Amino acid sequence: MEAVFSEIQGRHASQRFLRHGAVVDYPESPERLQRLLAGVNKAGLDLRQPASFDDAHLAAVHSRRYLDFLANGHAEWMKLPGAFPEIMPSARPVETPSDYPSNILGRAGWHIMDFAGAVSAETWGSVRMSAMSALTAADLVAGGADAAYALCRPPGHHAYGERSGGFCYLNNSAIAAQYLRRAHDRVAILDIDVHHGNGTQGIFYDRGDVLTVSIHADPATYYPFYYGYASQVGAGAGEGFNLNLPVPVRSDDRVWAQALEIARRCIADYRPGALVLALGLDAHEADPLAGGAVTTEGFAVMARMIAEIGLPTVLVQEGGYLSPVLGDNLAAFLTAFRRAR
Repeated sequence: MEAVFSEIQGRHASQRFLRHGAVVDYPESPERLQRLLAGVNKAGLDLRQPASFDDAHLAAVHSRRYLDFLANGHAEWMKLPGAFPEIMPSARPVETPSDYPSNILGRAGWHIMDFAGAVSAETWGSVRMSAMSALTAADLVAGGADAAYALCRPPGHHAYGERSGGFCYLNNSAIAAQYLRRAHDRVAILDIDVHHGNGTQGIFYDRGDVLTVSIHADPATYYPFYYGYASQVGAGAGEGFNLNLPVPVRSDDRVWAQALEIARRCIADYRPGALVLALGLDAHEADPLAGGAVTTEGFAVMARMIAEIGLPTVLVQEGGYLSPVLGDNLAAFLTAFRRAR
């Protein structure tokens, strides 16, 4: 199994985050990369640079106007008198019908969902390269590799078709799944990040060709709050193809493994040709976002269970924040996955 990553992914570095009403340091910092890279090295994976793919693969998941906003909006924003060097809107649409505005202030509110989606001068280069890493891993698997790991940073699973949020801008897991659809009639996404992948759910909610399964801390008491409930099962052609498995906040290894067994049965019944794993490591007991109580060995157990599904697998890095064991958790997961194969 190869790992895919570019140093360009470290250039995005937001300055501000809103926690409990206070402006604090941004948790999704470039330092995450160094700890995750240490995990890749410890697991013994070869590291390769992402290939270059046409942005049409991004447009297969995201709207063209959203991609244009990410690529060009910052330059327009900086023409505003007194503009802070990060786009952060003060108004957002909350009712329908609503129309798309031309002013950059309005477009910012349309495209940025929360205070964890600011856009700086470096954002587009980093998030585009993160998506290229996911596409490269998907291309390796589509070409016959058993598995490939994309060290995606910034992460992606909170990003909708045209909204950033939750530290996410381009939905790397969704982009990888859409790419795999070129080779497979059905693809499954399994998300084990401690936060529900609300953007992924939204992108595929009315589609039956991509199964979305998410294990996450109960949104009744944990971000993203409004999405990730068991009652959200898909709509139209997608009805029955979205499975949410919320677990209590601070759940341990046993609870997560039990939910994963249900997820495995659902994926087996769906019979996809390939699997995208949205690999969040933030359910760990030491993660600063405090949503789970999974141990390092618990991640190894889940890795073995996922490997035993037996599908060609693209592993896409999602969350996992600054703790002393972040790299160890990744190494434990990747090592256990490879050995189980």
